[in-house]
Amino acid sequence: MRSITFSSILIVIIFYLSCVKPLYAEDGYEMWLRYHMIENQKLLSEYRTLIASIYPVADSPTMNAVSKELVLGLNGLLGVEVRVDELVREGSVVAGTPANSDVIASLNLESRLIGLGNEGYLIEETEYNGERIFIIAANEDIGVLYGAFGFLRKIQTNQNLDGVSFQSAPRVKYRIVNHWDNLNRRVERGYAGLSLWEWGTLPEYKHPRYTDYARFNASLGINAAAINNVNADPRILTDQFLKKAAVLADIFRPYGIRMFLSINFHSPVRIGGLETADPLDPEVIRFWKEKAEEIYSYIPDFGGFLVKADSEGQPGPHGYGRNHAQGANMLADTLEPHGGIVIWRAFVYDPEQDDRFREAYDEFVPLDGKFKENVILQVKNGPIDFQPREPFSPLFGALPETNTMIELQVTQEYFGFNIHLAYQGTLFKEALEADTYAKGEGSAVANIVDGSIFDYELTGMAGVINPGTDRNWTGHPFVQSSWYAFGRLAWDHTLTAEEIAEEWIRMTFSNNYDVVVPVKEIMMISREAGVNYRNPLGLTHLYAQGHHYGPAPWHHRAPRQDWTSAYYHRATEYGIGFDRTETGSNAVEQYHEPVAAVFRDVEKIPEKFLLWFHHVSWDHPMQSGRTLWEEMVYKYYKGVDQVRWMRKKWDELEGFIDDQRFQHVKALLEIQERDAVRWRDSCVLYFQTFSNMAIPGNYEKPEHDLQYYMELEHIIYVPDHWYGR
Repeated sequence: MRSITFSSILIVIIFYLSCVKPLYAEDGYEMWLRYHMIENQKLLSEYRTLIASIYPVADSPTMNAVSKELVLGLNGLLGVEVRVDELVREGSVVAGTPANSDVIASLNLESRLIGLGNEGYLIEETEYNGERIFIIAANEDIGVLYGAFGFLRKIQTNQNLDGVSFQSAPRVKYRIVNHWDNLNRRVERGYAGLSLWEWGTLPEYKHPRYTDYARFNASLGINAAAINNVNADPRILTDQFLKKAAVLADIFRPYGIRMFLSINFHSPVRIGGLETADPLDPEVIRFWKEKAEEIYSYIPDFGGFLVKADSEGQPGPHGYGRNHAQGANMLADTLEPHGGIVIWRAFVYDPEQDDRFREAYDEFVPLDGKFKENVILQVKNGPIDFQPREPFSPLFGALPETNTMIELQVTQEYFGFNIHLAYQGTLFKEALEADTYAKGEGSAVANIVDGSIFDYELTGMAGVINPGTDRNWTGHPFVQSSWYAFGRLAWDHTLTAEEIAEEWIRMTFSNNYDVVVPVKEIMMISREAGVNYRNPLGLTHLYAQGHHYGPAPWHHRAPRQDWTSAYYHRATEYGIGFDRTETGSNAVEQYHEPVAAVFRDVEKIPEKFLLWFHHVSWDHPMQSGRTLWEEMVYKYYKGVDQVRWMRKKWDELEGFIDDQRFQHVKALLEIQERDAVRWRDSCVLYFQTFSNMAIPGNYEKPEHDLQYYMELEHIIYVPDHWYGR
């Protein structure tokens, strides 16, 4: 037998290793805190020259988090060991407050920091004892942490640090994420696995994901989290679960995140042994007072209660002849001594109401000024329910004496779950930039919720995020971008959807121009594509009921009419759309002028909202010169074409993006195209039964007849179709 030499074995091993893929594959776990070494060698060299060490930061839980993040981030991004150094030298990064850092105190920054509040920060290149250093300065520890993430973001996105001078502060007080997690670990409208919270192993086992979750949120400036479903299980307030929640609160605290709990209004009956939950009953008041004291004994910085009441079967004060203000104020009184607040959701609708659109306004506007100062109303961006496109809720601008915040949805309940790519930054901006004219031109929704129009005592933005146990947290990798967009806009609503998208791409995938440009193009078109192939021209809620995944415009029977599709589109042989003008429900009257005048005028209304407010004939002339029917067909086909373009654009990125995430998104886009075609053909064929008009000859014809698509509603697989408790 021929002998095998060591050198020949080595050659075989080298050849083998050169042919196989590396064992490590990116799976999206790091999200936007992906501290991989800078790809641009020239820029990397510049950063290494500029940054030499980290000067010791003060010893506190939050400042320790600052130190850990700077070490982790700089070491990863620069590919060299950036250590904590006992001396301030050229290239030191000094992070602190005037109270905890002698270096920061010596720079006399108080006059510049005073306007940044408790959470704002300053990043600057300056001199100290003749040495050029970078400072991350703030008034409080948490501001330093936000500044540390801001500093790392600049490096992640390849920004120039030479001479940098940047300051930032949040525009709203409460930047809160809402989880719809149930105690059995199922997540309502969650499409990324089970709940993050392992109730069975808490409080003993502290899963590392809890800390990473806190890091991700803190990196965006998110400062509050309601960890359980608004369709709340009363047991969350029992001793066994408060002990568990307290451990999570301890983990979140160094990252500036205050714990909130969603509560069931009927808890005095369900877990308190009372016969009533009447908010004016002395025993009920005593129950909530004692419960608040118990919660604060476990969680001293507890943020407060999030409440869904008298909505979708959830109990509330109406059951006892009381109004929302009486219910909210009773809870607010019990929390006020501890510094807590009540976030009261304005998502309500009465089955007897002729137009669900009107309900929240009609219920809450008469109560304006009757809520206590530590109550804030949480209002969905639109008047119905997180649809792909809605006009802004008329409650924005209608409550000058009531603290009001906006609720946005990151989890893709109406956008294809964890399957479809639909960057929500453009939707969020559309809602925030809508002008309410509450105090004349310039009264945008964003300026309502940040308190600059009505001088609210409390301000805030909420996002329903619903991450789960999937390794990448969100199911679809691009749902991460909507979480990111929510957080960045909650901090600063003046940012554009485009610049937020670019930040996220650079932090999550690459700074390579050949990646940034096409991925941003995909993201910026994705939401509009989803609108086009689902609900164009103001159509809404055409979904199969329950799961809200596929199309069912034909759905017309349900326990409530506003749970059907027919209720919203109102198609007949004469036309389509919901008349909300004076000849219909007159919901348009809820808007300020001149918004109301524009919405009520069929000739002036933006066509994207046409069928929200008007029932028009199939041959109604559109701006394009097409009839309504032709325009509707055009939009449905355009949506499919946009998804096909997204697929083509993504395919061109092969080799520029790590293989695992590339193949994942590639497969999902293939499914999305299939679903978009199904949506298009289902809706066009169904509405054709009313219009009796042909599909123009230049379009590909549906592969099947309407009956085929109607049957799919009941037999097709729906990802994670479960949605109840």
